[in-house]
Amino acid sequence: MISAIIPARNEEDAIARAVESVAAQDEVEEVIVVNDQSSDGTAAILAALAARIPKLKVMETGELPAGWVGKNYAASVGAGAAKGDWLLFTDADTFHYPGSARRALSDATEHEAALVSYSPEQEMETWWELALIPFIYCRLAGRFSYAHVNDPGQPDAAANGQYLMIRSNVYRTAGGHAGVAREVVEDVALARRVKEAGNRIYFSGAAGVARTRMYRSFGTMWEGWTKNLYPLMGGTPAVVVPEVSAWMTGAALVILWGALLPKDQALARILGALLLAIVAGGHLRYASELHRNRYPVSYIRYYVAGACLYSAVLIASWWKNTRGTVTWKGREYPVRTP
Repeated sequence: MISAIIPARNEEDAIARAVESVAAQDEVEEVIVVNDQSSDGTAAILAALAARIPKLKVMETGELPAGWVGKNYAASVGAGAAKGDWLLFTDADTFHYPGSARRALSDATEHEAALVSYSPEQEMETWWELALIPFIYCRLAGRFSYAHVNDPGQPDAAANGQYLMIRSNVYRTAGGHAGVAREVVEDVALARRVKEAGNRIYFSGAAGVARTRMYRSFGTMWEGWTKNLYPLMGGTPAVVVPEVSAWMTGAALVILWGALLPKDQALARILGALLLAIVAGGHLRYASELHRNRYPVSYIRYYVAGACLYSAVLIASWWKNTRGTVTWKGREYPVRTP
């Protein structure tokens, strides 16, 4: 059976949906929500849910110990109280489709995996979500190949903390969240420890398992991605320039075109044609990436905005991660990225 563990900090808008969808899974024996010092209505909502959902257990974290990221500590507290053979770590903003837990157990058996993780479907309502989130996930897909992660002969390891199910004995042998206490990108760090110990991982972007709305405001989206995009993309300065080079080149050409337009219209027309060709080529590549990653191809209309936002977020993430601290949900964390 499965113990589901949900860290929650100021999640009044989403926590009820997450708890109810997880608790509805027959294979989930208990749902442990760890309230991480929420200052909104999260605690009251959890109390009401606990009154009608017998398998729900609500815990409190208390003061955050030194050397811990808040989410990691809350997950560790929940895992310490869990009784299941499997531990399902999931986020408070994630909805679980009916039958998803059964599917995860089936995939674990079929692939002989000690850790099963899915990249949930993304719920997006605003233009800035539609522009940035698919663009980032397409870039991450180029870095984290499911085939390589799932191949025990390859060193690649990755997981998505929005849906991460792991055998309880493997979790504890790998050191659990205590072993990745300081890690901002704890899901990838935990997957790495699990695979390095000789265990199999099954990571997939399968549809019909879970869906999530990661960010409900531009500010939280900016804070979230600037916290973890740079380490996700490799965490070295060398990764920033090639990732943003196309945007920088395009911006430089636009400036040059604007400078040439009143002075040499013939040359400006040639440069304008080159710019159009570059933009068209970028749209075609992005359409292919969207299709490959199961996003609607119609999202290509956000390509320019997505490329600009992605470049800005990556540069800001590099800056924050190399200056010693990142911020998330009112807390500052030291980072060790070079």
